[in-house]
Amino acid sequence: EQHSLATTADGAVWSWGWGGNGRLGHGDEQNQLLPKKVEAFAEQRVVAVSAGGEHSIALTADDAVWSWGNGGYCQLGHGDQQNQLLPVKIEALAGQRVVAVSAGLNHSIAITADGAFWSWGFGGGGKLGHGDQ
Repeated sequence: EQHSLATTADGAVWSWGWGGNGRLGHGDEQNQLLPKKVEAFAEQRVVAVSAGGEHSIALTADDAVWSWGNGGYCQLGHGDQQNQLLPVKIEALAGQRVVAVSAGLNHSIAITADGAFWSWGFGGGGKLGHGDQ
């Protein structure tokens, strides 16, 4: 919502904008007026990123999903409501062949190669697709 993410052809991630809650992934909450490389992915090849309301999500070439920023609605997928200033791998998705990720306002989504749909975070209005609110 108030930050942006981009990937490069070599799999690097860049972020900029408002840094509140660590959503930029630089280990702090500093705003960035210019794109800055997310060094936490130096040894990874990132194939997709998505900027949510106050959090971010990334998919690496090895099918791992990473999230960081505001965890207040469990939208980071780490089983708690902690903010993360740096990208953290979502262990609940380990072993899944994730092919797409998306970060919403206070929720996140992952799609696997077999067509399974994973969603977590704030489900108000049915946005998680679980058949409830």
